[in-house]
Amino acid sequence: VQLVESGGGSVQAGGSLRLSCEASGYSYNSYMGWFRQAPGKEREGLSCISWDGRTYYADSVKGRFTISRDNAKNTLYLQMNSLKPEDTAMYYCAAARQGLYSFQCLRNDKYDFWGQGTQVTVS
Repeated sequence: VQLVESGGGSVQAGGSLRLSCEASGYSYNSYMGWFRQAPGKEREGLSCISWDGRTYYADSVKGRFTISRDNAKNTLYLQMNSLKPEDTAMYYCAAARQGLYSFQCLRNDKYDFWGQGTQVTVS
């Protein structure tokens, strides 16, 4: 399984970005998620989505970020609006191999496959 993120970049506060994550070789009917890690901070779960489209968000991004997935294309997305300087971080997508309970889906230790990350900088 290989996950490849794209779509990061630099944007002014209030702007938008759309991240994509192409998952090759991934055929598990489980959760995928987006995480981020800022320098000196722990990796933070932002949003996750089940195979059948149920979505969950951390309070820090609720109402601003939208997660979606296209199972036919094996691609995960994160639409990020109203970006703030505190959103600056490396953003990672992740995919689980086994089934998860919804309350687990923002925990990074529940994911088996990770992308290399894409940098988002908000000024």
